[in-house]
Amino acid sequence: MINAADVFRVFQTHRGKAIVIATGTSGKHWMDFTTHQNRDLNLGGAMGQTTAAALGLALGLPDEQVVLFDSEGALLMNLGIITTIAGKQPKNFFHFLLDNECYATTGGQPVPNAQGINYAGMAKEAGYAAAYSFDDLETFGAQIGNIMNEKGPVFVAIKVVPEVENEPIGRRQRRTVRTRPETIRTLRQELGIADS
Repeated sequence: MINAADVFRVFQTHRGKAIVIATGTSGKHWMDFTTHQNRDLNLGGAMGQTTAAALGLALGLPDEQVVLFDSEGALLMNLGIITTIAGKQPKNFFHFLLDNECYATTGGQPVPNAQGINYAGMAKEAGYAAAYSFDDLETFGAQIGNIMNEKGPVFVAIKVVPEVENEPIGRRQRRTVRTRPETIRTLRQELGIADS
């Protein structure tokens, strides 16, 4: 397995002017390496739909390279998107999957059959132009330059070290949620609007 930060460090040298969308737990590292923040998109709250949004961007901007750093948990929520991407054949789309074998944002629960799933194989069989799998940084680093020069859609599955962010939902401390009237009252005070 590779540290996600190392994946981004190596990728950055081959990015060129690609539009990059980095999502999931590992995506937080992207901002430490990016050199074109104006060409980065954050779709962090769209778990399960980020891939479809990135595809739409690639189709809408066919002259721009679009790179998505996806997570396996999010992809599994909308696995049918692989066939849609393959059917549309966007030549400018590079789909990287950072696979940490768990749902890191919800407490690190294991993804079922995590070690037995061949995501690159699924993408290739669905019709992606090319698909790769990596679990060591040296091999990834040696091939990323050539991969970024291919015609898409290209799928790249990378096994990364999990970075669990939260306790499982049942063990988390609940935060206090304001009621609607409290929220409106606070907002009115902040804006200097008198209560009616």
